[in-house]
Amino acid sequence: MPGSGVAAGQPGKAGKPGQAGKAAESSRSRAVPVWARKSNVVLLITVLALAAFGTTTQTWMTATLDPNQLGQAAATQYAIQVQGSKAATTVTALALVALAGGLAAAIAGRIARWVITAIILLASAGVVTAAAMVLADPLAAAQGTIAGATGVSGSQAHVEVTAFPVLAVVAGCLLALAALLILPASRYWKTRTKYDAPATAGSAAPAGPVDEIDSWDRLSRGEDPT
Repeated sequence: MPGSGVAAGQPGKAGKPGQAGKAAESSRSRAVPVWARKSNVVLLITVLALAAFGTTTQTWMTATLDPNQLGQAAATQYAIQVQGSKAATTVTALALVALAGGLAAAIAGRIARWVITAIILLASAGVVTAAAMVLADPLAAAQGTIAGATGVSGSQAHVEVTAFPVLAVVAGCLLALAALLILPASRYWKTRTKYDAPATAGSAAPAGPVDEIDSWDRLSRGEDPT
């Protein structure tokens, strides 16, 4: 009879696939790399987007005007500071777009994450392009502020560029790299919508007739009772 006891114990050990599946799932959740954690990816995009936005609140250029062009009023308008929001107006808007995209990636589905990644990449490219144009021709970028302060358009001035346009370029490049992390990192993220969840045996529709209440319940779950 001891042999029968061993035989009876074998089905008991093999009859718990659910516990083995839960253990494997918990081990996978613990094995999520640091770079792939949702909170870290979203935080990185948020910080970089806010950094790009923050540069626009600082002085990007200082334009020193020629007093001979403005006559007696030149003393009060000799040096004009140009903020990034005026030198490159698109950087402010694109940084906010990237910020919203990073926050939306935390709750988006699989297909939506591809769209959000593309949006953040385009916004990052726009930030880099706008800041690079200011670095390439700072006088043209400062003309709007100079004309608003002096009433004279097309003035010649000596423009000194600060480090903030360069920081905007760096923030835009890093923001694009952070956006590319969304796609590989999202493979480790937990499923949030029914469209991302794989089909399981427990989700199969029950056999037999379905009454009106069951039909409404299945419709609310996104199933087709027909």
